[in-house]
Amino acid sequence: MTRQTSSHRSLLRRLIGDSSGVTLVEFAFVGPVLILMIMGIFDMAHTQYTSAMINGAMQKAGRDMTLENAGSRQADVDGRVREQVLQVVPNGATVEFERLSHFDFTDIGEAEEFTDENNDGICNNNEVFADANGNGQWDPDRGRSGIGGARDAVLYTAVVKYPRMFPMFELAGLPEEITLRATTVLRNQPFDEQDRSQDTGNCP
Repeated sequence: MTRQTSSHRSLLRRLIGDSSGVTLVEFAFVGPVLILMIMGIFDMAHTQYTSAMINGAMQKAGRDMTLENAGSRQADVDGRVREQVLQVVPNGATVEFERLSHFDFTDIGEAEEFTDENNDGICNNNEVFADANGNGQWDPDRGRSGIGGARDAVLYTAVVKYPRMFPMFELAGLPEEITLRATTVLRNQPFDEQDRSQDTGNCP
């Protein structure tokens, strides 16, 4: 019994002093975190690159849309922006465009004016509002859908959605889909008189 106990103790001492395979065990702890960090860096870098590319394409599209015949070239301009975006994003990406025309740059992002008779800051109780975009209802953005007419200021936006390239979003608690928005503001050429007519309506 004493000899067996001594043998066990000797084996235990050898195991304690044996450091072979330690690197593999350490990597098992550090590896997942390291891989997650590397994939996260690549994911952020790709997102930043895609965002910069979209913004560049939108700036070029904005210059093209200021031409007098922009209305007839709208689909062509959208197609060129979409083509550039789809070259750098994964399959399954969608590219949508939004255009809101305004009388002036100062109108961008502004709500339609209304007579706030009860001073509650809300368009309600049949209060009269200026229907700047002509859609028959009060809107928090007075922009009119489309590229507008002569001299109008146009807010041109591309919305890009695509699945993440690296399978790390669940581990990092990130959404599976990335959404990027790129916006440019342009002014139509003064090829005609600007139409400033607008109707009025009543708030609900």
